[in-house]
Amino acid sequence: MAINEFLLCKTPQAWLDWACVNQDVLLVDHANCEKKAAATAMNLLYRYVAYPELLDKMSQLAREELLHFQQVVSLMTARGIPYVQLSASRYAAGLREQMRKDQHLALIDTLIIGAFVEARSCERFASLAPLLDAELAKFYRSLLRSEGRHFQDYLTLAKLYAKDDISSRIQEFALIEKRLIEAADLEFRFHSGVPDESVCAVNRASQVRANLVR
Repeated sequence: MAINEFLLCKTPQAWLDWACVNQDVLLVDHANCEKKAAATAMNLLYRYVAYPELLDKMSQLAREELLHFQQVVSLMTARGIPYVQLSASRYAAGLREQMRKDQHLALIDTLIIGAFVEARSCERFASLAPLLDAELAKFYRSLLRSEGRHFQDYLTLAKLYAKDDISSRIQEFALIEKRLIEAADLEFRFHSGVPDESVCAVNRASQVRANLVR
């Protein structure tokens, strides 16, 4: 399945505009996302040792995510961007709230959520690349193939291990994901929604003050 068919909405332009004026935060939170993605893969490796296909895919995914983490940190260092602590966005937590408790069903839900996280990341890399400087645009484009493969791996594993058809379950998560992406957020993060009106008001006031100084 293609990513644009899997996701129910594109990243709003308001988020893309927000990202362009918060590129330091974008990179820091991107590093966090890569680290969390590797941790998720490692957790699956430890918890579900009887699933050979999962062990194969998640071991490869963990290595690639850690490499991406290293690459983002190197970019940050070259640009003089400190790696500071950031609070997490509500995106992943909002998806995980819907997870079922049964161990096998929790695995299926975890894999579906992983597919959405990777799909949205890939979609945002592609949407951001034309708006960024040449170095960062090249880097984000270089991630598209691996992130797209990660999306497919998660989705394939979810379908492989499910005992029943999971189309309706995927649709449930798709609707939740869409709401999270289109909802307003006060803080910018890689997976945040659009800026809250109060954030926009502060930005407009700052622009007015800047124009007056000129």
